[in-house]
Amino acid sequence: LEITGIGKAPSTGLRQGVVINIEATMKAVSEAIESAEMMSGREVYSVVTGIAGGHIEGINSRGVVAVAGKGREIAPEDVSRVIDAAKAIVIPMDREVLHVIPQEFIVDDQGGIRDPLGMIGIRLESEVHIITGSVTSAQNLIKCVNRAGFRVDNIVLQSLASSKSVL
Repeated sequence: LEITGIGKAPSTGLRQGVVINIEATMKAVSEAIESAEMMSGREVYSVVTGIAGGHIEGINSRGVVAVAGKGREIAPEDVSRVIDAAKAIVIPMDREVLHVIPQEFIVDDQGGIRDPLGMIGIRLESEVHIITGSVTSAQNLIKCVNRAGFRVDNIVLQSLASSKSVL
């Protein structure tokens, strides 16, 4: 990873991670990206946007599936199915799932497994942490970035984005 440009601009349009003034936020986004473009010598068309604020919530969930693979070997499809089973929870209409983070897998009552691929088993369980956020907060953030002239490729929880950028 090579950082080729950094952009920074004061923003008065956000309060505790939530858009309170679309025009001010849009202006800050434009200034920050323009500054990064000048430093890097490249043009930015799309961005990954960080989201934060008091509207972010985390929920733990568990999923269970039978291993369907040949010879009862756990395949990527089994892992996908058990994660899908874990994230099949009811959330309010005004919230959306931002991330589903697997915490551990359990194969035939044996816990503490980080990656079950290739293991033999009959029953696969997953414990996941589901991070949700306000739909309207995300839409307002996307609207600001779009009005500034950029496309949002993805929305990421700000603390996860920060940790992934340095690890």
